[in-house]
Amino acid sequence: MGSNLDLEYYPELSEKAIQDSVNKIKNNKDKWSPPFFFDTKSYLELEKIEEITNQFLTENLKNIIILGTGGSIQTLLALKHLSKKRIFPVTSSRAVELKGCLDKTSPEDSLVISISRGGETLDVNSTIGTFLNRGYKFLGLSSMGTMNEILKSINCPILDVPDLSGRYAGSVTNVGIVPAYISGINIREFLFGLEEGYKLFSTYEKNPALEFSTYLFNLYKRGFKMIFSMPYSKNLEGSVGLWVQCISESTGKDGKGMIGAYQPAPICQHSVLEFLLGGTKRIVVPILWTIKKENLDLTLNSSIDLVNGKSAQTIINYQADATFQALIQQGVPSAKISLKNPSEFDIGFLAAFILSSVYYLCLLLNVNWASNPKVNIGKKICNEALKKATTPEEQQQTRKNIAKEKFKDFFD
Repeated sequence: MGSNLDLEYYPELSEKAIQDSVNKIKNNKDKWSPPFFFDTKSYLELEKIEEITNQFLTENLKNIIILGTGGSIQTLLALKHLSKKRIFPVTSSRAVELKGCLDKTSPEDSLVISISRGGETLDVNSTIGTFLNRGYKFLGLSSMGTMNEILKSINCPILDVPDLSGRYAGSVTNVGIVPAYISGINIREFLFGLEEGYKLFSTYEKNPALEFSTYLFNLYKRGFKMIFSMPYSKNLEGSVGLWVQCISESTGKDGKGMIGAYQPAPICQHSVLEFLLGGTKRIVVPILWTIKKENLDLTLNSSIDLVNGKSAQTIINYQADATFQALIQQGVPSAKISLKNPSEFDIGFLAAFILSSVYYLCLLLNVNWASNPKVNIGKKICNEALKKATTPEEQQQTRKNIAKEKFKDFFD
């Protein structure tokens, strides 16, 4: 992968295992739509983005408030550390986050970007009116539904969101690119990194994303079902969040799949590492995510000779490497993904690696990489409960009745 991203994993794969995966991927790839996200140009009109958003790019603009959730926001979170504005992700009507955003922003220095393709996401629609009533300016990223009608009623500029799988679409459509552009992030460099990544990850020869998916698939066949990520930089947590969503939502269907989870490192060394090293084995795959050189670093002053005079990032990377070695010593299959730096180009390259790896793993598992057939079950239950104004007690009784049927003799 050159110097942009390095992949290290153990136990190492044989050439035969990789070739077996290539053959399986070739056999399965035509069962579903081709990966639209390999195309970094067709779904974007950069000139139109610049034209529509120019009215908001004033010196007074300090805050970008994003009303969105899941795939609608995760790509932006991967780029958030590069923003020239303060970004406030409002992913639902949770009171603490919503009030915190309102307390720290004002209509005079803020822009609200509301994102939803279908327009029926309760997490988004439930917060729009709160900002409208206070006089905030709006920009919509939407194509249909209730949210689209609300935004049209206030003559809000609206940019289209194509009917594509959201978790993959954020990086190549208005969903992620428009708020990133308004935030002052160099979207052309990000898209260039994404494009260069896909040049490498769309081939069958010497493809690190395909190799990584092969590694995970072979562990999956041996009983590993959870991937626990340990990001050793705040600037990687958004990208790891994208990984967690994609690996869980894309592979987890038809009774198959792997679930992703993460906790920031090195704090996870003090809370989770004991289980990884000494707990139940052959369940969890740890992945360490590191940055070789942070954009912002500083020299540490310390009375400890081992630390004094070294950079803060150097100490963090020593801890990451030591943890990786400890996992290997205890016979725990583990991987480390190292990014050169958290620039727009490299984050684009990393996003391409993440999405390609998930895509190939889905083909190896023989599941549809783009669908999420079960995700609306809870949303439907919630909307029906709201319409009927059922009480918490009534909802609990409903759960009891369902559980009595579904879990009959479960512990017997």
